Amino acid sequence: MRTDEFDYYLPEELIAQKPLEERDKSRMMVLNRGLQTIEHRVFYQFPDIIPDNVMIVLNNTKVFPARLYLTKKETGARIEVFLLKQIDKDAKRWKCLIKPSKRVKSGTVLEFENGKRVVVKEKFDEGVHFVYFDFENPFDEIFKYGNTPLPPYIKRKVEKGFDPVRYQTVFAEKTGAVAAPTAGFHFTEGVLKRLEEKGVPVRKITLYIGLGTFKPVTADIVEEHKMDSEHYEIPEDVANDIKRWKEKRGKILAVGTTVVRTLEGCFKKYGEIRGVSDETDIFIYPPYKFNVVDHLLTNFHLPKSTLIMLVSAFAGKDFVFKAYNEAVKERYRFYSYGDCMLII
Repeated sequence: MRTDEFDYYLPEELIAQKPLEERDKSRMMVLNRGLQTIEHRVFYQFPDIIPDNVMIVLNNTKVFPARLYLTKKETGARIEVFLLKQIDKDAKRWKCLIKPSKRVKSGTVLEFENGKRVVVKEKFDEGVHFVYFDFENPFDEIFKYGNTPLPPYIKRKVEKGFDPVRYQTVFAEKTGAVAAPTAGFHFTEGVLKRLEEKGVPVRKITLYIGLGTFKPVTADIVEEHKMDSEHYEIPEDVANDIKRWKEKRGKILAVGTTVVRTLEGCFKKYGEIRGVSDETDIFIYPPYKFNVVDHLLTNFHLPKSTLIMLVSAFAGKDFVFKAYNEAVKERYRFYSYGDCMLII
């Protein structure tokens, strides 16, 4: 398949720059794959319209302020360091993106406002580097000086008292993601309570989302794209619950493409869902046989992205693009802070 087969037209004004004031008031397009129907709902109706006999699986990863603005010690130049992946347990070594990358080389010293040092250790292509935090407890400085890593299509400055809360799910627990599991943004404590009252089981896994999930597909042919690996964790009790649920012919509703990649990536490697801490670089595109996930809640994704390819594999490319065209026509709000789609 050619990558441009997954392109579509999106007016720029439909890219949500801010979330709605109330999380569960987002619009929700409901796609029924069996009937090939499209309905328009609101997310607070989610507990009432999900299929019977489902277990909901959430990604409880927590976004940290991964975008740092440091000063080059030699010249005083302002350098952006976007932390991608923690390399060691004490958080001193990181894989990162640096802009402008031409201004740094191996050995370059960058400084926080308080003078603490970050040393560039190695430089790779496409602005990717390894850096070393030359002091103890780097997360103290990261959380003090870092900025919420809003996606580049949000064309405004980070609002300090707003985005750190809203670019996060209400069930976020495990710090380590540089991008949010945005399908989870629509949940409120009230919605979760209603699911509990209805007896719908909700379980949590973790995928520490890196930029690899959103890395542009530059290859002309889809199959030539290579996904970056991301770390995930499935607790033993959750793995057992999912296995027993599936054995009883229960269905799994994944909240977000990251949950899909975690569960399907685990099954692909081990032939089952198991309690594990591992990495996955699974790339899901049509055609793909889903072994674990039966239903999907997801936001609307960028043209030609790996995420829209995954959704096309799940619901059928023609049906998905019909839905996207209708979403544009109906003025849905797109991307991270936008509306959502439930595929049953």
